[in-house]
Amino acid sequence: MMTTMLSPEIVTVPSLVDRCDSCIAAGKAEIVLTTGGTLVFCGHHANKNAGKLNPVAARITVGDGFEWAMQSPPA
Repeated sequence: MMTTMLSPEIVTVPSLVDRCDSCIAAGKAEIVLTTGGTLVFCGHHANKNAGKLNPVAARITVGDGFEWAMQSPPA
C-alpha cells in the first residue's frame, strides 16, 4: 500500500491578529492541524519549523507579504 502526502491548503489574508505561540511576536502564519487545534507563529518560527509543520497541517493561513518556506512560487 502506498501513502500519498497531500500539501495543505495555503490561504493568504491581509494580516493575522494573533501572536506567535513561541515568542509573542506578531503572527505571520496560522497552522490548522489535521488532528485539530491551531498554532500561530511569527515569520521566524514558522519558517524555522516549516518542515515539521507542513506534514501535519490541514490549512496554513499566511499574512500578505509573508513568504512561507514550504509555499510553491506562483507559476
